[in-house]
Amino acid sequence: MSKINVVCPHCGGVNAIPIKDSYAKAACGHCKASLLDTKPISVDTSSFDRLMLNDERLIIADFWAPWCGPCRSMAPSFEEAARHFPLKAQFIKINTEEQQHLGGRFGIRSIPTVIAFKNNRIVDQFSGALPASQIIAFVKKHL
Repeated sequence: MSKINVVCPHCGGVNAIPIKDSYAKAACGHCKASLLDTKPISVDTSSFDRLMLNDERLIIADFWAPWCGPCRSMAPSFEEAARHFPLKAQFIKINTEEQQHLGGRFGIRSIPTVIAFKNNRIVDQFSGALPASQIIAFVKKHL
């Protein structure tokens, strides 16, 4: 059976899990927390790089800032979209005020900007707040 490496959103441990269409349960081999947790995680440069190097899923990154109205209005839609992809995609949030290096690294000029990464490469992106249905469609086309 084929496996995929998944980084635990709780402890950062790398887990090799069997590839399935859906999962009833999946626990981290290190901390025993559920790998099915779909809540987007906030990352810094170090945790971002660990994800990029070790997680073989689609990574959906929301570059945002706390003062940005459209960013705050899109946050619930981003969380709702994440719930549709347990173990299929990892949704992350990057606060561009706190992680200016990451914003600069990817040339973020406007926020919110969402970037899809696969195999440590950018596969697509969009800028501006979208409803959950459009975020879901964006993710589905890259799975």
